[in-house]
Amino acid sequence: MLYTELLQLWHEAVQAMDAKDWQGALCKLEQISEPTSRTLFNAASAHLVLGQLDLALKALDLTIAKDERLAVGFFQRAAVMMQIDRLEEALSDCIWAQKHMRGNMVIDYKQLGLRFKLYSWQVLYNAAAVYCRMGQWEQAREVLLSASQERGGGRGGNIEVALDSVQKEEVLAPLLVPEDVVFRPRKQDVEQLQQRDFLGKAKVISSVIPNDDFGGFEPLRMQKPGFYEPKVDGAQDSRYMRMRIPYMARGPGQLTVPGGAMVFIFGEEGRDGMATVIYDGQRGLLPMSLLDPADVKMGKGKKENRVPSGIPLPPGLKPPTRPQAQPCPAAPPRVRFTGTPPPSYTTATHAPPLASEPPRYMANAAAEQHVGVAPGREASCLVVKVHYTYTMALCVPVDTPFHEVKERIAQKLGQPASQLRLRHKQHGSRVLIPLGEKLEPGHTVQEVAEAGRATLWCQTEDPLENRTILYQMVALYDYTAQGPEDLEFSEGDTIDILGEVNEEWLEGHSAGHIGIFPSCFAYNENASITQSPVL
Repeated sequence: MLYTELLQLWHEAVQAMDAKDWQGALCKLEQISEPTSRTLFNAASAHLVLGQLDLALKALDLTIAKDERLAVGFFQRAAVMMQIDRLEEALSDCIWAQKHMRGNMVIDYKQLGLRFKLYSWQVLYNAAAVYCRMGQWEQAREVLLSASQERGGGRGGNIEVALDSVQKEEVLAPLLVPEDVVFRPRKQDVEQLQQRDFLGKAKVISSVIPNDDFGGFEPLRMQKPGFYEPKVDGAQDSRYMRMRIPYMARGPGQLTVPGGAMVFIFGEEGRDGMATVIYDGQRGLLPMSLLDPADVKMGKGKKENRVPSGIPLPPGLKPPTRPQAQPCPAAPPRVRFTGTPPPSYTTATHAPPLASEPPRYMANAAAEQHVGVAPGREASCLVVKVHYTYTMALCVPVDTPFHEVKERIAQKLGQPASQLRLRHKQHGSRVLIPLGEKLEPGHTVQEVAEAGRATLWCQTEDPLENRTILYQMVALYDYTAQGPEDLEFSEGDTIDILGEVNEEWLEGHSAGHIGIFPSCFAYNENASITQSPVL
């Protein structure tokens, strides 16, 4: 459809509305094959005058679908929702209208052809009218008190009268855009309808005149540091929740969230029933009783590319102030581990198989052939998977003591058993726990087995000799060493904490190396784990 044809029908519809010929205006608007948000808003106004609320609501739905940032569209639809008793949706539209005002006290739609100014207090007034219809008089009074503090003209004594009505528990009538206020085409475009110059005339977009009032461009805005959402797989448990009904902030620190919006749970529920959440880049409080779990699924073969907004940003590129080195003659010399480091949690559980490693389904058969276990004894054996510089497996009886398992591992690795250090993980934990006490007589490998398998981590040299592990932490982010005394690690690695340098730096051990690192790069998963006796 040509723009001149749309402009002609739009102009004729506005003339019919000025003459109070609402049905004729609708006939003209229905002839527009490609309606815009402004012509659809005019159609909704005509349906409202004729009392056709359902058709008016449908036209407003199409208006918002065309322009999702049109605050006056949400404002008008909220008033229509109240008239047909769809109160939850009306409250949600009030919240969206307030959001799309972007913190402004007033929006003047004159430049778009609508001689109407939408004030922030008008949106709050309609929200209070919704609460009145819900029977929530206290919330209605609080919203009206917030509206009384808003600046803007045209308010008069409406708020004071509304407060008296709420005090008497009288339902407030919703505010609407007046029926004779519609979107009008530009006068310059209407005057040129008879011309054949469809390309139009050149428009000045810049001026050499000093202090020119031209304001057609908006300067770039600085992005505010906010929060980002973590990558969540649909198969994993996520912390995303969905709002069951709309909620308007009622106190300091609370958020205003429309119904159906998705939020990220940032903190645990407090005693007052409020939880800290992240919504639209802002952190605040919401009632936990209004949140339902949301299923977050990613499309097959598609990668999510979203602007970060859920958990705090990682530490800055520069670590905190480094501790000053102080000579201490009594301090033991630092030992640098030169052997092969044990595999970290990430490399041990997600490392790709080596080229010389046999397929997974051949692991049991290869192990049985090596140790000479007959096929008939398969039910009484379990597979021990050992992470070294490579991954190997061996099959042992379920009642084999730990010291015999250690001797067999040493035989396979070609290393003395006295120089081997074995660790294991408890179910559901990332912390590597030394097998110290379990190497005593009476303990078997079955104690750390699950579903016929046991997984151990092995290293050939103990860099922690004569050192005590205070507790263990798990790396939150990758940390690159800034100096020879730093401890370098990757996200997910287990770090043995050997000492606290100061409030911001810790001394730890990971992957056979000892050094210092910023404490904000790791978190304490289990503070009760201490160092077991050295093997």
